[in-house]
Amino acid sequence: MRLARHRVSGHDLEKLARGSGGAPVARRLADTQHSTRLLLLWGVMDTARRTGHVAADRTRQAYLLLADLQRRHPAEAETVLSHPAVGAWALGAVRALRGTAGPDDPPADPAGLATIAAAVMIRAGARGAVRVPAANGAVMLPSLGRADVPGDDVLVRSSGAGAELTAPGVRVTVPADPHTDAPGWHGLRPLTASAHGITIRAVIDDLDPWRLPGAQVDHRIDAGAVAVWRSLFERAWELVAHHHWTAASELQTILRAVVPLAAPPRDQLSATSRQAFGAVGSSRPVDALGFAVALAHEIQHAKLMTVLDTVPLVRPDTGRRYYAPWREDPRPVEGLLHGAYAHLGVSGFWRRQRQHEQGATAIRAHAEFARWRSAALRVTTTLLASGALTDEGTMFAAGMRRTLEDWATEHVPAPALRWAHRDSERHRTHWLQRNHARS
Repeated sequence: MRLARHRVSGHDLEKLARGSGGAPVARRLADTQHSTRLLLLWGVMDTARRTGHVAADRTRQAYLLLADLQRRHPAEAETVLSHPAVGAWALGAVRALRGTAGPDDPPADPAGLATIAAAVMIRAGARGAVRVPAANGAVMLPSLGRADVPGDDVLVRSSGAGAELTAPGVRVTVPADPHTDAPGWHGLRPLTASAHGITIRAVIDDLDPWRLPGAQVDHRIDAGAVAVWRSLFERAWELVAHHHWTAASELQTILRAVVPLAAPPRDQLSATSRQAFGAVGSSRPVDALGFAVALAHEIQHAKLMTVLDTVPLVRPDTGRRYYAPWREDPRPVEGLLHGAYAHLGVSGFWRRQRQHEQGATAIRAHAEFARWRSAALRVTTTLLASGALTDEGTMFAAGMRRTLEDWATEHVPAPALRWAHRDSERHRTHWLQRNHARS
């Protein structure tokens, strides 16, 4: 597997700081993540060898098979390798081999590298066979689905006309469309939408143990829930593609999986993970508008995660914590930067969306714009005064502040301003009461 050198240019950093970027910058960020993922997969093989793992030879053979399949079937390999859970699994496997796995990490047998090769083989319709390990009575083929096959050693065979997984006494046939269900097989359901000449393709990942590390993920959702998710996604995409072109092009480039999250006590929850680039987690959206906002919010996190992997924006943590107008807990500088950047995107979303709403929804849109532009500007000013940013981080935050200062001059109707001020003050008061009580 060939790796490329990557850097975030000053020009790209400036565009991202201003809240723009679009498909070209998003593509370069995605390419950076792709190379990181390839390096991690090599790291699984190499670390298994160096630590003398019992599956080191199987892991090496799986890596060589994957490299050969990537050479012969680059498009299909790209689809599998860009699946978010692949990167999360690879990092988890390296950590497990080094003895640094987290207490809540799922199993990560290095020989599981063979499941990635098997997924490429099946997607490509290539002939071949490979042995893969099962975990908890199942084999997860990333980007495709899960087979219920007990045992420690499962044979995946692809004939070109179909594929099956076998173990003593068990045979599971992968359906012609692997994104559908069949006896013993649970496919990852596709999530596709087209609007205004822009098509986005992802999957609902409600199966992979590594789909969104650190998040409270939901269990397998039924066909009725899938229909609801698809309807909301299509309507949200119609809205994003029509009015939010930069976000649409970035989502089209980066988003590969939507991960259902467990329902929170109230409102809607969304999340991303630094380990699973290309995945956005969300509890079931209240409506299409809420889904669109969540996508615009989380794509900001995805972009900044990649920037932070490449460019040092923040100095080492000193332990100091700060107020964030969108969180209940005090935040470190990097978390504060993430929140400010995400809410720069949220502010930009409402700035445009308020022009396309009427009545009470328009007042709400104006209020959301007013609240989050002020909150992000306040936090960006805090960041610049903190002394905790590098030179690149200072340039990045200054670019954010210039955009937010421009937006702060834009007119917002008085009722919306009162709404925004009330919500801001309520949050600040609650935060002070909560955190003073803890101290």
